[in-house]
Amino acid sequence: MKASLAHAFVAAAWMCGFSLACAQGADVAIHATRGKFADVKERVVMAIENRGLVLNYTARVSDMLDRTGKDIGSERRVYANAEVLEFCSAQLSRATMEADPRNIVYCPYAIAVYQLPKEPDRVYVSYRKPGALGSPQSIKSLRAIDQLLAGIVRDALK
Repeated sequence: MKASLAHAFVAAAWMCGFSLACAQGADVAIHATRGKFADVKERVVMAIENRGLVLNYTARVSDMLDRTGKDIGSERRVYANAEVLEFCSAQLSRATMEADPRNIVYCPYAIAVYQLPKEPDRVYVSYRKPGALGSPQSIKSLRAIDQLLAGIVRDALK
């Protein structure tokens, strides 16, 4: 089972390099598109807000890594740009945590938008996929979160 999952991931990653489609791991979805970082980020924000959701926080990961790298003696630039957009859905979060209070770890939701230094015309959009854990009610609510995140990314990359 593990070998076939690994083969599927390698195949998806290989296809992503040619089609800019996506790579799906067991717990991460990674999509790539061509364009400018600011434009792709704005499309993700709009896809979030078009669902009536509010962006809670934007973590400026590339800025933080650039700033702190100097302090720890690492000058390597990991990202040209990288931000993580955090938001929540009161309805889905409540359903998920009512199903199992331990599901608090899935809130807030986060979608990362990033660009690598050696790929200036490619922007990645990724998110952690919630696992299917717990009771049937918990699994159903976690799948709803995964569908929300996938829909946001799909709409942003149209």
